[in-house]
Amino acid sequence: VLISVICSPPQNYPLYIRSIPTENELKFHYTVHTSLDVVDEKISAMGKALVDQRELYLGLLYPTEDYKVYGYVTNSKVKFVMVVDSSNTALRDNEIRSMFRKLHNSYTDIMCNPFYNPGDRIHSRAFDSMVNSMMMQVC
Repeated sequence: VLISVICSPPQNYPLYIRSIPTENELKFHYTVHTSLDVVDEKISAMGKALVDQRELYLGLLYPTEDYKVYGYVTNSKVKFVMVVDSSNTALRDNEIRSMFRKLHNSYTDIMCNPFYNPGDRIHSRAFDSMVNSMMMQVC
């Protein structure tokens, strides 16, 4: 399982990446970066509808043999990517959607911190513990 927060365009650099298990971390990084193209395609295909729509969950971006990649985009174009093991059939779309909402709410809390500089990597114990609890729930 991997959870990633990606900066808004044009940089698209990661603000936060956490994966379990850590030995496949490089493979997860590659998967996240390839999924950004799919996220951009979905955003451009939605066009104005995405702006008018309150739901920012992009759904399943693409499945691979081993993983399923899900996406979410905030109003400020910050992207959240979640990579989940394909063998996990208990995880439904509604659970993924609620996990992204929880992740978005925690990200918003970080942005409201006056000591956080937007665009810096996220170093927050509260955010880490929330992500860890979500990942344990998925695993």
